Amino acid sequence: MPADRAENPRERRLPAARQDGGAPRNRREQVAAALARLARRLPEFEAEAVVDSALASQGLRGAAPETAARLALVAYARHVFTDYDDLLAEGYDRDSARHFVLDALNAVLAGWGAAPIPEAEASDEADTP
Repeated sequence: MPADRAENPRERRLPAARQDGGAPRNRREQVAAALARLARRLPEFEAEAVVDSALASQGLRGAAPETAARLALVAYARHVFTDYDDLLAEGYDRDSARHFVLDALNAVLAGWGAAPIPEAEASDEADTP
């Protein structure tokens, strides 16, 4: 890495247009930039997975980049870092499963520097694996 580039992993992940001060040029860059603002400590490989998920989701295609990034981040964390899928497989309904994993989900989000999900909104979040 050149000496003039920061050692911050977030800067390495940001699209080139964002690093040189320009505006994001495409949907991927817009969602990646929004995600970088929402979850400052999200590891690079996790960020790529979240952006890929946001872009692949039919339901998030028309969403604002910030909305797509937030909903994809929450869904990714819920499916990968909690027992959500196991609870569904055991027969729990979606709202009950979300209730039981909310604390674990919020701990993951907090670790990434993202805002937690309030209990009242837990069942309203998108479910985009």
